[in-house]
Amino acid sequence: MSTSLTSPTAPARDVHPGLVAISVMLATIMQALDTTIANVALPHMQGSLSATQDQISWVLTSYIVAAAITMPATGFVAAKIGRRRLLLISIGGFVVTSMLCGLAMSLEQMVVYRLLQGVFGASLVPLSQAVLLDSYPKEKHGSAMAMWGVGVMVGPILGPTLGGYLTDNFDWRWVFFINLPFGLLAFGGAFLFVKESTRQAHLRFDAMGFLFLGFAIGALQMMLDRGEQVDWFGSLEIVTYAVIAALAFYLFVVHMFTHEQPFLEPRLFRDRNFVVGTSFMFAVGIILLATMALLPPMLQHLMGYPVLTTGYLLAPRGVGTMVSMFLVGRIMGRVDPRLLLVAGLGLAAFSLWEMTGFNANTGSWDIVRTGITQGVGLGLIFVPLSSITFSTLEADLRTEAAGLFSLMRNIGSSVGISIVTALLTRGTQVNHAQLAEQVTPFMPSLRAPGYPAQWSLDSVHGLAALNAELTAQAQMIAYLDDFRVLMWVTLAALPLILLLRRNHRPVTKEALDAAVE
Repeated sequence: MSTSLTSPTAPARDVHPGLVAISVMLATIMQALDTTIANVALPHMQGSLSATQDQISWVLTSYIVAAAITMPATGFVAAKIGRRRLLLISIGGFVVTSMLCGLAMSLEQMVVYRLLQGVFGASLVPLSQAVLLDSYPKEKHGSAMAMWGVGVMVGPILGPTLGGYLTDNFDWRWVFFINLPFGLLAFGGAFLFVKESTRQAHLRFDAMGFLFLGFAIGALQMMLDRGEQVDWFGSLEIVTYAVIAALAFYLFVVHMFTHEQPFLEPRLFRDRNFVVGTSFMFAVGIILLATMALLPPMLQHLMGYPVLTTGYLLAPRGVGTMVSMFLVGRIMGRVDPRLLLVAGLGLAAFSLWEMTGFNANTGSWDIVRTGITQGVGLGLIFVPLSSITFSTLEADLRTEAAGLFSLMRNIGSSVGISIVTALLTRGTQVNHAQLAEQVTPFMPSLRAPGYPAQWSLDSVHGLAALNAELTAQAQMIAYLDDFRVLMWVTLAALPLILLLRRNHRPVTKEALDAAVE
């Protein structure tokens, strides 16, 4: 549906775009942090809420599924009630539900509050992106996307570090209470500086299209979340989710192109840059969070780093992203964004290639150095990609497009985490079997001088210790294989750059006026 969101209905006010940027950035950081900040606190929540390992995962799943289903509705709701009003409702609701999560006394309460938190948080990222795009003229969109991207990209990266610090020094409930200061500042800034958009009360909600898309996304997310726990397609549960997702998506596509006022505007998919850009963002989503899903357990379980130290070692990755984004924002107008995408993918792939050489004795500097390299690469990707994806898109489609753009990043992250987790489990089993085949009483190395006595084949304890070492080595090989897979995924995205076209059309005065209104 066409949603014109650039003409204000509120009285005109001379507001510096920087104040708008700070306001929506706070909301973006708050929401982005919450995607990962609770991960490290799960073991502490499990004991406090008397939950099993399987049950506590719903604290993460409920938020992800609710946000994924709700996010595509951002464009319609913003057009119906006004973008500023929706932003204020979303920020306020997110803060209130965050406080409720911190006060939850049972698993049932926590899951309900996390569902509501996901519903309110779903609109924050696409709304902030649309507000920034309309607050800056087109020639400054690179700088605007750099500021916005800092929150989107750095939030998930710094989340485990901040979550580990709060959990170790205070209590797991503070991973939710920390949203209060961010939320109050974001709400005040949005209330004072963000202008209202034109409301289109005549729009009708396409309930059928929303249900089809909601079922498709929800079933897909459940399939990805539950697959590793129930043996993927060897389970009837996963097969059922897959069938529901495929059927619902097919019905949604047919409905979208045949309905008079569909839930998603078909014009979005006629813009080549937007289609290619969202596909590219799917691949970026895989790289962004899949790597972060692998590194913390590898550093803690195989290399022996404490939780807080692990967070400190991963933090430079976010610093690299932040610095890279600010630099890119300053040169975007003078450099072809497609060249920046090539450079970013190259750096990300190079860092992943270096990570395939990790071992149990890898030093902290190598972890920091590869993290910074990958962070810089991701920063070089995200800003140009956001800018070129929206460069040829009509202004009235921005909010709807931003919601879909963010959704593809989230789905890519879910797919990436599920793939690397499944490969890690299977790879560990296969590698262990192959290594164990080589261990026999006739191996000369088992009788060599200096062979550790605790790995003796002549005692039960020795066999157990040797098996534990084989498992650790098998798991390390599986981690390295996962990094190699992510490297190839990164390189596989390169051909998509050839399909992107740079917008050479001059920016008209009318477009500039609309952008700064």
